[in-house]
Amino acid sequence: MAEPDRSHAPPPRLPGARFLLVEARYYDAIGAMLLAGARAAFEAAGASIDVISAPGALEIPAAGAIALDAAAAKGRPYDGMVALGCVIRGETYHFEIVAGESARALMDMSVARKLALGNGILTTENLAQAQERADPARGDKGGDAARAALVIAALKRSLA
Repeated sequence: MAEPDRSHAPPPRLPGARFLLVEARYYDAIGAMLLAGARAAFEAAGASIDVISAPGALEIPAAGAIALDAAAAKGRPYDGMVALGCVIRGETYHFEIVAGESARALMDMSVARKLALGNGILTTENLAQAQERADPARGDKGGDAARAALVIAALKRSLA
């Protein structure tokens, strides 16, 4: 895996911010690692999360949209959303459909709703790559997705 050239600046502090985290636990151990990384990032920022589950990565955007609308209708909108899951290439074209369509739907939702979004849906060739990327002590892609959502939420607050 190529090492990212990333800043080691801590995520912005957003005490009182609320985020929706939608996870697909199709690969339960991978999902647990992604969630652990995301939780740690949100805790470091002083933000809270509500976690809901979807059957798979393709269902994450719909589950997120439903939960975002329900929270807004109750007068408790979220400051952003994080999507966590894993799609591992198989022998059929299904990988491309799930990976591409879940990413497209998330980006469409993010732009249309002006939503601070962190996309932590892994797309890997095999289980070993997924484990490397999900592990908070190694790739920490769950934490990266949470930090991305926190940065965009802080930007949105600063421009409001």
